[in-house]
Amino acid sequence: MKICIVTGGTGGHIYPALALADKYVQMDPENKIVFIGNDDRMEADLIPSYGYPFYALHTSGLVGSVFNKIKAVLQLVSARTKAKGYLKEINPDIVIGFGGYVSAPVIMAATSLKIPTMIHEQNSIVGKANHLIMNKVQAIVTCYTKCEEVFPKDKIHYLGNPRGTLAKEADFDEEYFKSMGLDLNKKTILIMMGSLGSSSVNALMKDALKDTPEDLQFLYVCGKDNLNDIHLFDGYENIHVVGYVDTMRIYGKIDGMICRAGATTLAEVTALGIPSIIIPSPYVANNHQFYNASMLVNEGAALMVEEKDLNATTLHAAIEKLFMDEAMMEKTRQAALNMGKPNAAYDMIALSKKVIGG
Repeated sequence: MKICIVTGGTGGHIYPALALADKYVQMDPENKIVFIGNDDRMEADLIPSYGYPFYALHTSGLVGSVFNKIKAVLQLVSARTKAKGYLKEINPDIVIGFGGYVSAPVIMAATSLKIPTMIHEQNSIVGKANHLIMNKVQAIVTCYTKCEEVFPKDKIHYLGNPRGTLAKEADFDEEYFKSMGLDLNKKTILIMMGSLGSSSVNALMKDALKDTPEDLQFLYVCGKDNLNDIHLFDGYENIHVVGYVDTMRIYGKIDGMICRAGATTLAEVTALGIPSIIIPSPYVANNHQFYNASMLVNEGAALMVEEKDLNATTLHAAIEKLFMDEAMMEKTRQAALNMGKPNAAYDMIALSKKVIGG
């Protein structure tokens, strides 16, 4: 098979696409993967670093002034024409869109060339690009039932996020785990507010983690943008601070998490059944992290503390309620597992074959 994947803009769109691409190649080295993305966003450097051919377009979102929106529409028209040329050259069996504005012109071009198409929506709130092209594709893969409010129900396949498969199959690296000062025999809670961290959360965390039991250890990822907080917990034997962590190498020993509600993170914690306290970022489009988190909370798969309610007292209370109560931990773990989609990548590949077969 030759698969063209289109994605761009943010890691939330790009990393699930890469996870699917890697699984295609692992399952059959004869599969050929080609990517299309923006020429000026992170995918332009990230995807080629994974060894995949990359074709670039220039697009932007329908946001801002009237002038900017007109400019974006003109770019979309131009990108569609250029994408059509790319697809004639690539001649893929299927085009799979993972969101970002760049997805729209490529899916439109594929439709005009009668190439089978499918899209993936990572969040509970449907993105603008996927909303624009949802009636043109043969299949839509979702992670949350809330998407049924927007997408045509006859096209929806509730399969989850390929990153869940990646997390489920990741190998635990004992030496890496211990290199951060962590004890293999202690219950471990990972605190991670995205790769860049959150200065607002860092500021209150010291009080929130006071008086936690010594047999409960925390790995606190302060974030690349907040490395000045690396010594925030000097003197606390059960709290270990790092600027960055490769979660895939330590998930095997993580008993709980305090995290944002990005689509990738939630796909991973549900696939693994990790009880979580979720602090949704309010600084994202359409407040989608709140709705992502709500899906888990409604099923008993996590607790949520909104940032507007966040302080040392509310966070400590949530830590006490979830991580210091074994029965609550187990109940939440089971609920998370029930929501998880650890076979998402395999199921998407199987669906793509069906779409190609008509």
